[in-house]
Amino acid sequence: MHFGIFDHLDKSGAPLGEQYEDRLRLVELYDDAGFHTYHLAEHHSTPLGMAPSPGIFLAAVAQRTQRLRFGPLVYTLSLHHPLRIAEEISMLDNLSGGRLDVGFGRGVSRFEIEYYGVDPDEAPARYQEALDIVLKALATDMLTYKGRFYSFKDTPIEMRPLQKPHPRLFYGAASPETAAWAAPRGIHLVCNAPVGPVKAIFDRYRAEWKALGRAATEMPLLGLNRHCVIAETDAEAEVVAERAYRLWHASFHVLWKRRNARPTHAAYPETFEALQGTGLGIAGSPATVRDFYVRQMAEAGATYALGRFAFGDLSLAESRRSVELFRRHVMPALQSHDGTA
Repeated sequence: MHFGIFDHLDKSGAPLGEQYEDRLRLVELYDDAGFHTYHLAEHHSTPLGMAPSPGIFLAAVAQRTQRLRFGPLVYTLSLHHPLRIAEEISMLDNLSGGRLDVGFGRGVSRFEIEYYGVDPDEAPARYQEALDIVLKALATDMLTYKGRFYSFKDTPIEMRPLQKPHPRLFYGAASPETAAWAAPRGIHLVCNAPVGPVKAIFDRYRAEWKALGRAATEMPLLGLNRHCVIAETDAEAEVVAERAYRLWHASFHVLWKRRNARPTHAAYPETFEALQGTGLGIAGSPATVRDFYVRQMAEAGATYALGRFAFGDLSLAESRRSVELFRRHVMPALQSHDGTA
């Protein structure tokens, strides 16, 4: 069993430099507590993402940690030149001594894509082409490629990642069809959906993995991600979570409300109480959170437990408390879990 962090690094209301420093202090705690990977989102023109260039923040993470793996979840490839991303991946992997985990995606918000001057309807094709180029560039000294959006001929590749042929790959899965695409490529998955849909995705992944004749012990991570606030009592945790979630929820929906639209790939209710009702988050005492994770991980068949411990206007002290209590009470209870009910 591994434990991870997912972070939007959404606007907290504090001065931005102060927010960055507080988050880096929290990342140091993740490192000390034995978390596996710190995953950072990429968003643009929205308070949901104060790290629109995730590689810059992750370079600081590399210098402030010793064991913690880290990486974008995801690089929005439809917005970036693939050769530039390949160079950044090589830099971060070497800066960190081979601790980079890379997530790729096309972008979940058509509005963010439009702001960059990209046709959202072209984003899937741009993403797929860029992904092909990045993976080729990471594994060669000379790149030649001809596609619809990008073409290269005998382009020298002077930088290579420390991990060969490239860092581990992650993807945010939303359907069982995603599992069918990811399994042959050995891509690790992270899911934000309720337990039922997540189980369907992970069951499909296991079936595809078995059909390929690969050993179950070598299967990539299947991750379940949840908002998480822990305090000494359920009541105290719920008050803190409700306050912070209001700001996070507003940041998540701000672009959609501006366009009088609704998110197409995620549905988050307005209150944390309602979020807990869907199973997408938990606020409670250590025992309450422990039982929640043990139950959900078993029901979903997950092997990678992730938490959002910093969101909205949670203070550094409040997030640190959640992490410390998770470390002492939840992680030991999940250590022997193998992803089966």
